[in-house]
Order: sequence, then structure tokens, then C-alpha cells
Amino acid sequence: MSIVFCVALTLLVSYLLGCFNGAVMTSHFVIKDDVRKHGSGNAGLTNFYRTYGAKYALGVIVCDMGKTLVACLIGGYLFWFMARDWTLGVLLAGIGCELGHMFPAFYGFKGGKGILCGGTLALLLDWRVALVAWGLFAALWLLSRYVSLGSLAAAASLPFSTFFVFDHNWLYTALALVVSVLVIWCHRENIVRLVQGRENKFRWHSGPPKE
Repeated sequence: MSIVFCVALTLLVSYLLGCFNGAVMTSHFVIKDDVRKHGSGNAGLTNFYRTYGAKYALGVIVCDMGKTLVACLIGGYLFWFMARDWTLGVLLAGIGCELGHMFPAFYGFKGGKGILCGGTLALLLDWRVALVAWGLFAALWLLSRYVSLGSLAAAASLPFSTFFVFDHNWLYTALALVVSVLVIWCHRENIVRLVQGRENKFRWHSGPPKE
């Protein structure tokens, strides 16, 4: 099995796994609705929570983090057996899963913004990478109440922490940069609203907000 085939297989399998979007599936099969018809139209945890509340949010979290875990384990083991490079397989699988989550073929290529997938990838890469990403996310989210600001900071940190944690490995850094750019690109509208002061702040609620 050639390395090119391993790369292609990892990207394909992880992309297909990424297409199982937690917000879309939970809203469709459990709530009998489509989360993309509400709020920002995004199929991610934040819009799901704002639309339906916390009751079914755990299903979204389990699905999106679970599919990333499975994808990265497949990629990691495949590249470990082929090239003794676990981290490379995890990063490639993470990219594929992000692409599937953001542009799911199963749901008209309209998905989420990849924060749960990226956060899970960080956890699987190294605890120090995860500590920086999750720490920045939590701090900025709690201080500003802007989920998008925390998400952007976490995504931006990924290539930098990967570079230093993995001894200046440029290949790993470049792949982490791809993940970072994908997440930031999907948040481009949030960036505009943040700059203009129009971004919605996070608000705790247990059920759907009252009209």
C-alpha cells in the first residue's frame, strides 16, 4: 500500500465520517426539524443551542466529537502501521473530518464551522496543544460571552502550538494551519459582526428561546 493511497484513503474515510453532522441529525431525527432553517442557518452546536436549548445539545456534542475521534483513530493507526507516524495520520484525518463537517455531501454541502471537530483533534494531538486551544476558547468565551471569539482564538493557536510541541515539524504545522484556516474561513461572517459590534453574545437557556 503506497503512502499516496494511505493519504487518499484517510481523507476519504474521514470526510465521509465528518458528513454525519450532529446538529442536522439530531434536529432531523429527534426534533423532526432542520436546524439550518433557524437562526444563523449554521449546522453547528451554537446555532443548535440557540434554537432548541440544552435538552438535546449533548447528542450534537457526542456525535461531532465521536466521529472525529473515530476518524483520527483510523488515520492514526493506518499511518502508524504504514509509516510509523501516528501524528500525521491524525492530522490528515482531522482535515478530512473538518471538510466533511463543513461541507457534508449528505446534506447539500451545508454544515457547521468545525469547532467541536477541531477541539477533538487538538485533544488527540497532544495535551499541550489541547490546553492552549481549549484554554483560549474558555477564557475568551467566558470573559466576552462571544463563542465565535473564543473559537477563532482556539483555531488560530493550533498551528503555533503544533509547531512548538512537535519540535518545529513543518509538515505537522502546515497541516494544522490548514485546519486553522478552514475554521477561520467558516467564521468570516462572525469576524465581520465582531468588528462591527453586531455579534450575538452567548446566553444560557434550557429550552427554545421565547419569541
